[in-house]
Amino acid sequence: MGMHTLDLTVNGETVSTSVPARRLLADFLREDLHLTGTKRGCETGICGACTVLVDGQPLKSCLSLAVMASGCEVRTVEGLREGETLHRLQESFVRCAGLQCGYCTPGMLMSACALLEANPRPTADEVRAALGGNLCRCTGYTQIVESVLDAAGRRDGD
Repeated sequence: MGMHTLDLTVNGETVSTSVPARRLLADFLREDLHLTGTKRGCETGICGACTVLVDGQPLKSCLSLAVMASGCEVRTVEGLREGETLHRLQESFVRCAGLQCGYCTPGMLMSACALLEANPRPTADEVRAALGGNLCRCTGYTQIVESVLDAAGRRDGD
């Protein structure tokens, strides 16, 4: 298995390295860059725990090769906060009890982040549709949708 050069931006930092051709993006982020917020759940792309943003779009990193992200901007859950300040989505998930065990939360946050960047004032149905590729086995989803709506309301100063 050959090595490939990988040049990308991860959470605002330039990364240049070599990776095996078959290295999954999830493994590259977790093992090589130590960004362990990205989770590997089902490893079949169904659960969404591995969701990251690649050029602003949600991508299931357990199904994507790291080399496919070359030249792209990748954002993980670690890239949401600025310094010690949590992203408004993270604050809303805490405030509205949108997380329980927390395993699915990074993927949920990243999918929700992409939604709010594209649609700052989504309806509950739009939130449900945007999170359709992310599974949660703990919350029942109501608090997750409420968390995203809370973050959307705060965005405009409501």
